[in-house]
Amino acid sequence: MRKALYFKFILAYLIFAFFGVFMISTFGASMIRNQVVAHEADSLYKEANKISVSYASDLYTNRAALDTVQQELDFLDDYLSAEIWIINPSGLLVVNSSTPVDVENPQVVDGFDSTVYMGKYYTVGDFFHSFDDEVLSVYSPITDGYKVQGYVFIHKPMKELQKLTDSMLLISYLMLGIFLLLSVIILIFFNEVVYKPLRKITTATEQYAEGNLHYQISVESNDEMGYLAATLSYMASELAKGEDNQKKLVANVSHDFRSPLTSIKGYSEAMLDGTIPPEMHEKYLAILVNESERLIKLTNNLLTLNNLNTEGLVLDLTVFDINEVIRKTAATFEGTCREKKISLSLILTGESLPVKADMGKIQQVLYNLLDNAIKFSNRDSEIRISTTEKHSKVFVSVKDFGIGIPKESIGQVFDRFYKTDLSRGKDKKGTGLGLSIAREIIRAHGENINVTSTEGEGTEFTFSLPLEDDDEIAEALEEEALIKKEEAAETTPSN
Repeated sequence: MRKALYFKFILAYLIFAFFGVFMISTFGASMIRNQVVAHEADSLYKEANKISVSYASDLYTNRAALDTVQQELDFLDDYLSAEIWIINPSGLLVVNSSTPVDVENPQVVDGFDSTVYMGKYYTVGDFFHSFDDEVLSVYSPITDGYKVQGYVFIHKPMKELQKLTDSMLLISYLMLGIFLLLSVIILIFFNEVVYKPLRKITTATEQYAEGNLHYQISVESNDEMGYLAATLSYMASELAKGEDNQKKLVANVSHDFRSPLTSIKGYSEAMLDGTIPPEMHEKYLAILVNESERLIKLTNNLLTLNNLNTEGLVLDLTVFDINEVIRKTAATFEGTCREKKISLSLILTGESLPVKADMGKIQQVLYNLLDNAIKFSNRDSEIRISTTEKHSKVFVSVKDFGIGIPKESIGQVFDRFYKTDLSRGKDKKGTGLGLSIAREIIRAHGENINVTSTEGEGTEFTFSLPLEDDDEIAEALEEEALIKKEEAAETTPSN
């Protein structure tokens, strides 16, 4: 499996670390140095300004002796760790805090030019070649009567400032190192929480794509990754279940088609080759017709289920009397019940019980349930059809007292082609699709169908329908009466 995402994060981390070190070592070092120099220059300027208005001014106005000023500046030299100079505008060095001034051999700063400091109060350099190394030179003019008498210069070696810069730069590197270490922790956390689960999910999807739908995703977390893994696992299980159902469907269809086709082929060949004499042809032709009808019924049921699941069920909702539909449906089974000596008992609530549903589809549900009940009822038994009204719904029950359904098979009776072991001996002609069709129709109405059964005692199927309110019933009955009146008027001969 490709690890591009993981390597991208590693590469991004390395690029980030490289640029972090590069930025600190170049721009960071320069910015820190400038900041240190500006801060130190500001501090030294305040000291230079104090000296210019006190000791230096006193020196030029003869209020203080040269020796006294020298001693004070020597003290400040130690305190500031910097040399303090007093220079005349001509460049003559009047006082130097680091060495006593030799009056007989005055020291002059060659090339001194006060205009260099126009607009600024400090420079970095060798101060007109007076120092071998770089120094920070801060100055403040000495004025008397609006006239510049001289200048106070404070020189601090840049080596000391560079040490401060390096220490601050070291702190920046340490902070970057800590940040990179935290980034490594975040990267490890990402690897454990995001990347590894993502790899497992990717591996699972590859397995699913190869057809291994039973592959399990081992991602245990309560976040979006865990939810995604659980969703994919559920999807795979549903697909696996669908694939198993498809295989079962093919097997059942093959089995149910093969039996009648074998009978049709066998009897047809027997009649053609003379094994079955001509006088027996009528009997076996009836068997062929019966098997053909069985194939037609199976095909029609398959098409019905396919339309229910693919195109969706379009309902023609009308208001009708469910009791009347039950009576008509039960009447179609009178002949079959008479042959098996089964009595049909109708226990209906009220004279009429209006519901709003698709009458044709509900009639099909009742037909399938009654057909199923008759098939699995014993001779000389009873089938009860009842209706009850409860919580604005009508519950229709079809109960038989036949062989019943085993406990372990109740949850599968609505599955396509499913037949219990007990039913296979009795239901030779059943397709195993009637109950599936009934469930799909009831679900399309937004209602439920349930089954309760006890093996050897019987089975009861119950489904619900919405009860219609009185206003809509009256409106529906008026519309029906109007239609009948119009039909009667059309059929009445004119004079």
